[in-house]
Amino acid sequence: MLSINESTSEGLQKQIDALRDLIEVAKTVVSTLDLDTLLQAIMISAMHYAETPAGSVALYDARNKELSLHVHRGLSSEFVQVERWQVHQGGLTEQILNSGETFIVSDTLESPFFNNPLAVKEGIRSLICVPLIFQDEIVGILYLDDFVPRQFDRGRLELLSILSSFAALAIHNARLHNRTKLMAITDYLTGLHNHRYFQQIFNQELGRARRYNKVMSMIILDVDNFKSFNDRFGHAVGDKVLIAIGDIITRSLRKVDFAFRYGGEEFVIILPETSQENSVMTADRLRQKIAEEAGPSVEESGGIPITVSAGVATYPDNGTSREDLFSLMDSFLYKAKTMGKNRVYHSAITP
Repeated sequence: MLSINESTSEGLQKQIDALRDLIEVAKTVVSTLDLDTLLQAIMISAMHYAETPAGSVALYDARNKELSLHVHRGLSSEFVQVERWQVHQGGLTEQILNSGETFIVSDTLESPFFNNPLAVKEGIRSLICVPLIFQDEIVGILYLDDFVPRQFDRGRLELLSILSSFAALAIHNARLHNRTKLMAITDYLTGLHNHRYFQQIFNQELGRARRYNKVMSMIILDVDNFKSFNDRFGHAVGDKVLIAIGDIITRSLRKVDFAFRYGGEEFVIILPETSQENSVMTADRLRQKIAEEAGPSVEESGGIPITVSAGVATYPDNGTSREDLFSLMDSFLYKAKTMGKNRVYHSAITP
């Protein structure tokens, strides 16, 4: 049995260890802007404080009422397969979001509002849910899980509260940093990538295609008769057309593809690991969608059809250097224009 002095000494040592952990977390927060690295450090420290074998952090998207899993430990691969989930009315998550307070469940099987079948199947019997709040907005939730029913030490919740503040600040700083980076590579009007970022991505994807002997295709789109359209309706209406085309391109491509506003009314699309045949199909599908949707979406133009011409070039079929591919793609676009516009031109077409 510990004496009073020994017990006091042990308690002080635990406090010192906890403060050391907090200092290490604080160092991590100020030393990196990589969100997952930050959240991983905070989650591990929180698991240590709460003495739980499992934990996770999910970020909250208030607009879509959706949580997305970012880091986790001690949970099965089957459980973490669900990376996104909606907030259901009446559930535990909704209670946490509404109250903004730490929530403790000592035994999930005896909790009437705990009805998550995946968590039950995982064997989670007790947990702490800590909302991560920055400037009165919940940006995420820290979950600390155990596989046996238990009572959690209330004294440790104060440390978790401090950690949650670190986490919320880290999320805010990382998101701010990411938004700033995104602004630097994004065209302000269409929301597509800008010309500067195109130079980086093109070299990256061409290098990857060479290294792994993969194909890569590019599409250049140019809005037909755009100067006369601007002269007739004004640049403000012309901007709305470009915005509509950017939206159509964004909605029509795969996640692995890259779309850029190359300049003025020109757009370039990079399609990694895409054959000439498939890239031509993609270009023609875009051409049709733009003809059907872009004009009618801009009321000020009176629904006048907006069309684009396109040229398609593929590595290595049409060239192996940047200069060859660009020259050929431009020449195909020119041929599409001279052949009557509103069409796609590529090397398989016989002149």
